[in-house]
Amino acid sequence: MAPMAHSARAQQALSPLSGFPEWLPAGRVVEQHFIDVLRHVFELHGFSGIQTRAVEPLSELTRKGETSKEVYLLSRLQADPAEAAGTDPAGRLGLHFDLTVPFARYVLNNAGVLHFPFKRYQIQKVWRGERPQEGRFREFYQVDIDVVGDGSLPPHYDVEIPLVMHQALSALPIPPVTVHVSNRKVAQGFYTSVGIGDEALIEVLRVVDKIDKIGPGSVAAELVDAVGTTAAQADAALRLAAISSAEPAAVREAVLAALDGAAPSGLLLAGLDELEALLRAAAARRPGAVVADLKIARGLDYYTGTVYESFMAGHEDLGSVCSGGRYDSLASNGKRVFPGVGISVGLSRLLSRVLGAGLVEVSRAVPTAVLVAVVDEEHRADSDAVADALRARGIAADVAPTAAKFGKQIRFADRRGIPFVWFPGVGGAADSVKDIRSGEQVDADAATWMPDDDADLAPRVLAAGGPGA
Repeated sequence: MAPMAHSARAQQALSPLSGFPEWLPAGRVVEQHFIDVLRHVFELHGFSGIQTRAVEPLSELTRKGETSKEVYLLSRLQADPAEAAGTDPAGRLGLHFDLTVPFARYVLNNAGVLHFPFKRYQIQKVWRGERPQEGRFREFYQVDIDVVGDGSLPPHYDVEIPLVMHQALSALPIPPVTVHVSNRKVAQGFYTSVGIGDEALIEVLRVVDKIDKIGPGSVAAELVDAVGTTAAQADAALRLAAISSAEPAAVREAVLAALDGAAPSGLLLAGLDELEALLRAAAARRPGAVVADLKIARGLDYYTGTVYESFMAGHEDLGSVCSGGRYDSLASNGKRVFPGVGISVGLSRLLSRVLGAGLVEVSRAVPTAVLVAVVDEEHRADSDAVADALRARGIAADVAPTAAKFGKQIRFADRRGIPFVWFPGVGGAADSVKDIRSGEQVDADAATWMPDDDADLAPRVLAAGGPGA
């Protein structure tokens, strides 16, 4: 019975855990390439990288309530009885489910030494206990960029944030991404203009934000039946949500027409001014990157102005690739308020689609550029010396595991995508290196040799059927 029980436990341990992705080596090459490219673009624009701790007090993680059921709590197997029984959220810790909560705490903790406006990027894993499904994980990489001010933050950062992210995503071997923008002031000001009361505004925003998931008809029904708007108000909300254009003047004209005779509120006009200014500036710097899309509401109530969502061409069913917006009070210590604007990418979610749909190709799944053959075990030290000489010059090299026939050693390299096999000279003969793709073999010196194409030095991530990234 014991062996069977052991086998059952082993089988259980080998079963995959849903929602916790583990890429094969080629997938990890893609993931690391994406991280490197994103980091490079962010740093080109002056963003500093930070890392925050993985845990935060439960009281902070659940402060807004909407994620309380998704937080993974921390506990120790050998916890003190009093600790295990503790129910006070202030004394408990949970894994962070996004990077905004820890970043807000980080700003408050370091406000005395940070220089504002503070531009930060963060690429880190987060944990969220939601139901796993396509593109939704319980453990995943999130990528954030934010600019935070002390007391105030100029509106030009509302333009910079989506353009930096658009440039970063455009540098990846993926289909084109377009950033869709709206403004919470436009939405809230419009709803006020058509007679929707202040107490219902946030709920209307939340319902309208679901329009792509449930459709206009269901949104209208929910607005009337659950929120309590009139049918005319629901129709007005749908007219606003249907407006999409890259032309600033056309957006203003369409929004005012959608009021159907109602007088525009001051908040609506202020929001339109902000949205028009953003569209004009974005079009001048990166034409085609940004389009107004007034169905975007971003249901979270901490957004106060510009909001973003982004979609990948041909993969709109994935939903928004990256989202964010402006929040006039990211953090506050009672004396100072820190407004910010930011945007976030669920990197693992994006990778899941990229890998699953075969949107990229990888030149090889291992870092090794050269496999050094072993003539026989007595001369393995010679092969080790060649490999060390190559590594000292930044060329990734491995040594064949056995002194098999050279044909077998070449097949070992070929199966792994290693482009070159190095043959140490015997009896005073010169070393040689073979490009196993072309079959060309030339004499070589480990102290000076370099591949003709620098791209062979590391794995390359290529758009499927297209040029490398």
